Amino acid sequence: MIERIITELGPWSWWVGGLLLLMAEIVMPGVFLIWIGIAAIIVGCLSLLFWGDPFWMWQIQILIFAVLSVACALIGRRIMSKSGETDEPLLNQRGASLVGRTATLSEPILEGRGRIRLDDTFWVVSGPDLPVGAQVRITHSTGRELQVEAA
Repeated sequence: MIERIITELGPWSWWVGGLLLLMAEIVMPGVFLIWIGIAAIIVGCLSLLFWGDPFWMWQIQILIFAVLSVACALIGRRIMSKSGETDEPLLNQRGASLVGRTATLSEPILEGRGRIRLDDTFWVVSGPDLPVGAQVRITHSTGRELQVEAA
């Protein structure tokens, strides 16, 4: 069946398959089918060049498509990992984004533990014993707890 489709449609079979994969990427985004679609379009271009040659059998075409799919996926992964940089690296790391800020203690730090209020949230803090109302600077975040020092 595959042999019949490839021989009857020629290079068009690869182009149609590649375009179907690209459309499937639009419908089901995952940034994976695009690279396989590109590989199919490349095999279609190669088929246009080599269609009359005896070595360009459907088995060779499938093999080249498989190799190109893996190569395009690896190249695409490298391209996409470079574009993942952002101008807000701490966007989803709220505790880490607070490092360097100063705040006033809402509860004293006794035995290394206390609380501060920043914006609309109370945070558990650890640091040297300090009275209520003391100014502290956030030096580190462990996710749930902030480490502070006297400001």
